Order: sequence, then structure tokens, then C-alpha cells
Amino acid sequence: MEQKLVLKAHGKINLGLDVVRRLENGYHEVRMIMQSVELADIVTIKKSAEDNIVIRADQKTIPCDERNLAYKAAKLMKETYGISEGVEIFLEKHIPVAAGMAGGSADCAAVLKGMDELFCLGLTLEELQKTGVKLGADVPYCLMGGCALSEGIGEVLTGLKEPPECVLLLVKPDINVSTKYVYRNLKLETLERHPDIDGMMRDIENGALESLCEKLENVLESVTGKQYPVIGKIEHVMKEEGALQAVMSGSGPTVFGIFKETETARKAMNKIREKGLAREVYISGFFHGKNNP
Repeated sequence: MEQKLVLKAHGKINLGLDVVRRLENGYHEVRMIMQSVELADIVTIKKSAEDNIVIRADQKTIPCDERNLAYKAAKLMKETYGISEGVEIFLEKHIPVAAGMAGGSADCAAVLKGMDELFCLGLTLEELQKTGVKLGADVPYCLMGGCALSEGIGEVLTGLKEPPECVLLLVKPDINVSTKYVYRNLKLETLERHPDIDGMMRDIENGALESLCEKLENVLESVTGKQYPVIGKIEHVMKEEGALQAVMSGSGPTVFGIFKETETARKAMNKIREKGLAREVYISGFFHGKNNP
């Protein structure tokens, strides 16, 4: 039986993010196209003889207690499936923190999958997703990975064909954005337009990258972009430097640009650094694998 696992926890971007309506319970009904990226955290999980959960991370700013989604995932799995042994979890962070890229949810998903494998539970993806949604709306998607239409509060998922290969430039400015603040201040009734999610799905099916890029849109940018003008500045530089499109991911503040060539993306990266717009800048790509256990 395995005693230790090393898993990749891939970040995500939103190619399209639409908010349909506010629900009575305070959540929002969304319609999003999610896409995994190559940029990933490394999550190491190993059994321990003592009946406890120990979290460690390579960054001092990461909470290593009950606040961490990875801790919550391990605790929930132990309680749900009567696991008496303990686990030690080490998080090697590469996905920017509080960035709209679901880094915490990705780590959470990795722990759920890892504990399923370590303790030979034999759970299906659907069973893991039912557990995962109790911890966060992005967790079921992070368990699935790839490209998907996400509906409901984010937990209703439909797998899509993988979009065409491209080069991604991921830029996280040195600001922190509260997801709750963004959703609370989103004025749905004043939105003049909504992303063409159906059109985007057709473009993905047809492998039409340029047409897809023309449609990329995120309604949450109407809040975050207004509060933090640096987001618009980053997008402007990316487009000036040859990006097919540049859009904010999730509630922000990470901006992603889609490029055809690595060299063009590298020039944009250098320009963004020259202008002092961000320190966390990564060249990546779409992750074309599935995260299924």
C-alpha cells in the first residue's frame, strides 16, 4: 500500500465568466468556461502513525491550520470515511495566492484525490465531487480539470473539448481582492452585455482560437477593474505586445493574455516588469490533461 503520494494541483483560468442572477441564499448562479493551466502546485501527502493532520508549506504566508482548504479536505475525508490514521501534507506553491486561479481549491482537490488513493477508498470522481463541493464551489471542477462549462454555483459541470494550443501569460499584480466584495458589489442590472458563452463553446468545438479570443469576457471585471486600474493597464500592455486577447480570471486580480508564440509572450512579460505593473508573471499554457483519479 502506498505510504506517500506526490500530486500536481493545476490552477485554472476563466475563459468566460457570466453571472446569471443572485440567489436567495446569497450565492450567485454563474455560467463559466473553466480551463486548467500548466502552472501547478506540488502537493505531497503521506501517512503518519498519529491520528492527526499536519500541514506545511514553502511560503510563510500560507496558513497551515484549520483555515487551509487542504486541512479541511483531510479532516472531512477522515470524518466521512472513518480514517483513523493521520496525514502529513506539504504544499509547494507555484499558483499565485488569492489570485482568481483557484490555487486553494486545486490543493484541496489534490488532497481529496490523494487520500482516496492512499487509503484505497475506491471513490468515483462523482463521489469525490460530492465531498468537494462542501468545501468550495471550485473544488468539483478542480477534481475534474481540463476544459468545462460550469453552471449553478460552479458545481454543475459539463466537460468540453480542449481548446487549441496557445501560450498563456499569467500576471498577478501585487494587490489582494476579496471575492465576497466583488460579488457583493456586482450590479447585474446595470450590465450592458454578457459574455457569449454558447458562442465560445462552439469556437472551442471548432478549434477556432482567434474567434474564441474575440469573445473572452468576465463580468466581474466591471467591479475589480474599476477598483484596481492596474488590471486594465496590464491588459493594455499585453494587447499592445501582440496578445490575441487579455482578460481577468475569476474575481481577480490575475490577468491572462493569450499569445500564439512564446517569444511574443516573453516580450510582453518583460514590458510588464519594466513598467512595474507586477512581480508575479508566468509563461504557461493550457493543461490538456484531465485530473480524474
